[in-house]
Amino acid sequence: MAKGSIKVGDEVAIKATVRKRMTEDWVAVLIPSYHQPHSIVDRSPNVSSGQKVELVGVVTRVDESTVTVSGRNLGITVSRDAVRRRSG
Repeated sequence: MAKGSIKVGDEVAIKATVRKRMTEDWVAVLIPSYHQPHSIVDRSPNVSSGQKVELVGVVTRVDESTVTVSGRNLGITVSRDAVRRRSG
């Protein structure tokens, strides 16, 4: 399970892996336990395939095994193991 007790309103991070750059502005990523294609806006010219990126969002729903996270690049439901609470 995610470290600590995750609850609605918590800011959390999900570590994703870059699959490929799709356009100048968009990058395809793999998100643990999220079995759908996902892409994010990333204009950084140095992003490469296999690189880890941190996606940050706010918890909007929690149940026994999953967490729904919403944010600028997110609106997904993943397993509790895929998220960690952000410090500070």
